[in-house]
Amino acid sequence: MATLTFLTLLILLTPSGGLYFHIPETAKKCFIEEVPDETMVVGKYKIQAYDDRIGDYLPSSPGIGMHVEVKDPADKIVLSKFYAAEGRFAFTSHSPGEHTICLHSNSTRWFGGQKLRIHFDIQVGEHANDYPQIRAKDRLTELQLRVRQLLDQVEQITKEQSYQRYREERFRLTSDSTNSRVLYWALIQLVVLVAIGLWQMRHLKKFFEAKKLV
Repeated sequence: MATLTFLTLLILLTPSGGLYFHIPETAKKCFIEEVPDETMVVGKYKIQAYDDRIGDYLPSSPGIGMHVEVKDPADKIVLSKFYAAEGRFAFTSHSPGEHTICLHSNSTRWFGGQKLRIHFDIQVGEHANDYPQIRAKDRLTELQLRVRQLLDQVEQITKEQSYQRYREERFRLTSDSTNSRVLYWALIQLVVLVAIGLWQMRHLKKFFEAKKLV
């Protein structure tokens, strides 16, 4: 069991790789990221526009930027800001759960527009830290930087464990609620069946009495 838990945490702590996707200039693309409490998330992106003349994607034209909107599990806006055609955004979660990250260009067109390729990379927790920059800023040695990384990893593992306990608690509450509803529904069905049976018996008794069979 301990080995399975350790492997699960390793999978959860693995940094997500970069990807790219295609959208029309006026479209929106959303992602859902499960984030523990008090965890930093950093996203990096780059916009490329399709050029019909050469049949390939090139850096987007001036004026095309990116609007990033992030909502927490309670559907409250954590981040809503316009950025340039290439850059990064960051936010810190204040509640555990699924965070929705939506991207769309700042185009004001109603229809059509260019076809865009968005390169997108998101890092969660200690993977979002820029350790070379931290080393240069704090003037850390190689050993000190490694200790810093290990401490950050331990802290992130602790947060992931707390998040897994939170998910298990929510799942247990959902299961208890479902079981209660199933029990109530079964009791209601039983009451209805008994009531229908009593009504049928009373109706048959009156029918037999009317026919003077009893």
